[in-house]
Amino acid sequence: MTRRTLLGLMPALAMGGESEVWTFDRLDEIGGLPARVLGRPKVVDGPGGGATEFNGVDDAIFLDRHPLAGAETFTWEVVFRPDGDGPAEQRFFHLQEKDPRTGANTQVRMLMETRIVERRWTLDSFVYSTTGSRALLNRERRHEADRWQHAAMAYDGTHFRNWVNGELEGEAAVAFAPQRAGHASIGVRIDLRDHFKGAIRLARFTRRALRPSEFLRAPA
Repeated sequence: MTRRTLLGLMPALAMGGESEVWTFDRLDEIGGLPARVLGRPKVVDGPGGGATEFNGVDDAIFLDRHPLAGAETFTWEVVFRPDGDGPAEQRFFHLQEKDPRTGANTQVRMLMETRIVERRWTLDSFVYSTTGSRALLNRERRHEADRWQHAAMAYDGTHFRNWVNGELEGEAAVAFAPQRAGHASIGVRIDLRDHFKGAIRLARFTRRALRPSEFLRAPA
């Protein structure tokens, strides 16, 4: 991932080893990881480059990595375009822990979902850990669909927060334990339910809680 690729989206935050960026401008690999593709997602134009579009029915991508495994604090950002005519509940990104002995999925996970009501959407951010879990869903904050947007969730060691386009949506005091290694699904739940209709341009995973001024810029 180069700085040129993120031109127009990045603030003045140095890209260092604390951040991992996945761009969805190709289907064979993402973030240097081989991609397992289900259905027929396609690459379309997005802000600053290509993006992957999902049909809300059977499109999905799986990657064999949990990019925030082991993180005691974190920020997870996504630049995406939720469509207003998709299912009412959609999981557009899912990070899942696996049991290191059996390889089976545990209950531990992180996720981002949308709720669509009258062609507008709300953000649902959720973390389940061995020491605590919390969902942040502000149903009063509805956003325009069919346009590129920025969603983020962060944990600073004591508080869990989420944002849409840099505006705070919700927060809660909670204790999260670091998650173990696992895998990720994009465009669907890890168990192939609640498909996403829309497109995803990129995701950035940072091993500290960023300030909103450090977020990727919301696309114009």
